[in-house]
Amino acid sequence: MRNAVRQELVARQVEEQIGRLFPLGRRLRVLDVGMGQGTQALRLARAGHTVTGLERDPAMLEAASVALTAEPEGIRERMRLVCGDGRDTGAQFRPGSFDVVLCHGVLMYVDEPDPLLAGLARMLAPGGLLSLLVRNGDALALRPGLAGDWAGALAALDPDATSYVNRLGVPARADRLAALTEHLAGIGAPLSCWYGVRVFTDQVSDETTAADVGGDWEALLAAEERAGRTDPYRRVAALLHLCGVRGG
Repeated sequence: MRNAVRQELVARQVEEQIGRLFPLGRRLRVLDVGMGQGTQALRLARAGHTVTGLERDPAMLEAASVALTAEPEGIRERMRLVCGDGRDTGAQFRPGSFDVVLCHGVLMYVDEPDPLLAGLARMLAPGGLLSLLVRNGDALALRPGLAGDWAGALAALDPDATSYVNRLGVPARADRLAALTEHLAGIGAPLSCWYGVRVFTDQVSDETTAADVGGDWEALLAAEERAGRTDPYRRVAALLHLCGVRGG
């Protein structure tokens, strides 16, 4: 269920920002960096946009390819899958080649995110949208604290804490809103809007699915969506969705 909540909320938020920034009906050039199994990329291709999905994990790339083969021909023609690393976009694409660049769930696995972010900003045409989904460093203590891991909560409460171990047992890192806001301004894609993602549902078990919620699914999404736009709730969300706009 956690992933379903994340994917649905982020998709709605991206659609909202596209509607705000671009004329209605405009077909956009989209780059999805670290696209995973292609959930967001496929959704945008179905909406009529031309999408390039960049993914370095062969298993994820294969999953996206399988999902794409099930789509109608028109959608398949609008989507291209590329095996590659988000840190190498400068070698693969020309600057200003895209109207929208997505980078969701990637920064937490990059030790030095600054070069990656600068490269993504260069891929944007003037007025383009940069969409980032990151682990919220300002709420890093909530997950261990609510799970009763007091030592983990104390460690995460350190003002300099950025590292954590995710549910898969993989070491990862978190980002703080203030630092990312400053960095986005520095690379010419200043923050335009931000949301919290998974305010209430970050603690549900791995076994819980959207189907388990039954008729409450839409109410759950409505509560999460509203909390993700409202202070102070969005500030303690597990994830932050930041939207920057390329200057010029």
